[in-house]
Amino acid sequence: MEISETTYLDELNDVQRQAVTCTEGPVMVIAGPGSGKTRVLTYRIAHLIHSQVYPDQILSLTFTNKAAREMKERITKVAGDSAQRLWAGTFHSIFARMLRVEAKHLNYPSNFTIYDSDDSKSLLGRIIKEMHLDKNLYPVNTIRSRISSAKSNLITPKLYAADEELRKIDRFQRRPMVYAIYERYVRQCFQAGAMDFDDLLYKTFELFQKNPDDVLGKYRNRFRYLLVDEFQDTNFLQYAILKKLIRYEGSAKNICIVGDDAQSIYAFRGATIDNILNFQKDFPALQTFKLEQNYRSTHYIVEAANQVIRHNKKQIQKSIWTDQKSGQKIKLIKTISDAEEGRRVADLIVEFKNRNHVANSEIAILYRTNAQSRVFEEYMRRYNIPYRVFGGLSFYQRKEVKDLIAYLRVTVNQRDEEALRRIINYPKRGIGNSSIDKFSQFAAEQSISLWDSFDLCPASPRVRKLVQQFKQMITLFTDKAEKYSAFDTASYIADRTGLVDTLKTDNSIEGLGRLENVTALLDGIQAFSEDDEVETLLSDDKSLSSYLQTISLLTDMDEKGDFLDFVTLMSVHAAKGLEYDAVFVVGLEENIFPSFQSMESADAIDEERRLFYVAITRARKLLTLSFANSRYRYGKMVYNDRSRFLNELSEDLLDGVVPRRAEQSRAEKGYATVRGNFEKKPARKQTLVMPADFVPATPQEIQNGMKVRHPRFGEGKVINIDGDNQSRVATIFFPDISNPRRRIMLKFAKLQILD
Repeated sequence: MEISETTYLDELNDVQRQAVTCTEGPVMVIAGPGSGKTRVLTYRIAHLIHSQVYPDQILSLTFTNKAAREMKERITKVAGDSAQRLWAGTFHSIFARMLRVEAKHLNYPSNFTIYDSDDSKSLLGRIIKEMHLDKNLYPVNTIRSRISSAKSNLITPKLYAADEELRKIDRFQRRPMVYAIYERYVRQCFQAGAMDFDDLLYKTFELFQKNPDDVLGKYRNRFRYLLVDEFQDTNFLQYAILKKLIRYEGSAKNICIVGDDAQSIYAFRGATIDNILNFQKDFPALQTFKLEQNYRSTHYIVEAANQVIRHNKKQIQKSIWTDQKSGQKIKLIKTISDAEEGRRVADLIVEFKNRNHVANSEIAILYRTNAQSRVFEEYMRRYNIPYRVFGGLSFYQRKEVKDLIAYLRVTVNQRDEEALRRIINYPKRGIGNSSIDKFSQFAAEQSISLWDSFDLCPASPRVRKLVQQFKQMITLFTDKAEKYSAFDTASYIADRTGLVDTLKTDNSIEGLGRLENVTALLDGIQAFSEDDEVETLLSDDKSLSSYLQTISLLTDMDEKGDFLDFVTLMSVHAAKGLEYDAVFVVGLEENIFPSFQSMESADAIDEERRLFYVAITRARKLLTLSFANSRYRYGKMVYNDRSRFLNELSEDLLDGVVPRRAEQSRAEKGYATVRGNFEKKPARKQTLVMPADFVPATPQEIQNGMKVRHPRFGEGKVINIDGDNQSRVATIFFPDISNPRRRIMLKFAKLQILD
């Protein structure tokens, strides 16, 4: 049933009402987090319809089909069924609709094919092969990303070939033929009557540019009102199309953009914050409305967001506020290691569930990169807390992780046929599927393992040589595994197989993420090799076999069907637009958050800060920030500084104040942090020794009663040693850490004798 105009306007605050009812001319709505942005956008369209504007004269552009669908449903409740005639959808869906109608102007069939990412990659792979180019120098994902960037900046193949700066970059990266691949790719798409995802924007601009009167004029006259949601996420090409649609003589320029420059976090996808920052330069008659009241979060969370974002130089000034004065301070957790960070987060989740009655579904753990999920997944499983990973597969289900684990499995057990099939020709070594099928059939007929069939099954000399080389490599890995730790063996395997080198050839965003996942897996194996809590795992065995058994226990959990009460793990990018009662923002260390890739650019640091702003404003009631002094990265123990963003928060907002780097530590003043509160205790100075200053003793030198130093736990005393020879395990008391009694297997220990 249609709702009256008076009723829906009464639901708005003063600024929201002004933004809804100011329908003529250019309008910009700056919507802070939790400020009712969707309601304003929805009611503005409903108000236009109530004001006798025909729905098919309104064009509303969003970034997801789900958002467009939900908006139509909401508008229908307010304005009636006529809202179904509204043109509302994503940039790509709306422009694809136009292109279907106008395809003849571009010499395309109206039923042109839209290539998905797999289609595009398949075509590019074929072109690279036909041009006799080295696929290792021209990774498909990298070339696809390069072409996408060119299209998003309106760079045609001809312009690309003539652009000396672009060509110089390609030559530096040893890919001088990118321009030729681009030209050939565009030509073959056209010959196939196909457009890729980028073409839906690129070809729309071309359509309007080449047909200013009949085509562009038609759509300008049709759409009297243009609305754009999440405008801060638009790229150069999207804004160029919008300006084509709205700018012409006599136009009232009825464009309304809604967004928040402080939440512009997609530069890696081509989005540019300059579109929203410079919008008034393009539309001098602009009227701006700032939605600054936050209805989502408590005072402490809102004030933290304000304190952080004010450090960005390029922004539209605003100050979000809330009338929710109650609430808890922000918890700040400092841990010795990433493993302890995972445990402390799991502890707090249990506490929130018991003390604050927070459901699992209202809890989220947010991290900067997907590779960080590993340690939190492990502790969720250890604590039997149901969880799901969003924005990507569960860590152990990612292809690159499964590939390396498959090598580890075959190293331990050559009869593991599933793992063997996965890796025998990855990275490619010339053993094709037909050969593998032949070996497999022979193994089935002779009732032997696939591994044994490699020695017995008839094959061509070339295939037999390749298979024997593979077997020799696996045998070498098995010998290594019997002599070295799980980490040393896994690192050797990752390098020797070429897995790491293969991933390094892909420098796209996705490729870098895959490489990070493999290094995160190796870091997890390193942590396992030095894990002192051996009694919670599989006795004192730190072998590769023991590691594989351990992770199989962590990963072999049945899905719980439609069970919805789970903790959410996701990257901050994936969390945009979502909200939870309790949010953990983890890994807040320099070179992680902010990312090491942002360190050389002030603009990139500003975007990292906006990302942190998005992260903390996802929380309604409980916000926890955490960082670790040390963590394994790329197989080495790395000692970290806390994120600069934490230093931008005033201590009166925090529960569990950790001193800034330049300050004297509370531990030195005689205080220790205990779950966010301070209690008086004798001062102890924590010792963390950098590897350069550290000389480990041999396992045989460590004796009962000795004082020793550990690179993670500081100084301690050996209180017991049990086991014989290679199985000696020391129980050591480290007074300066939580859970001070640690059991460490001396075979893999790094301990320095102090007396």
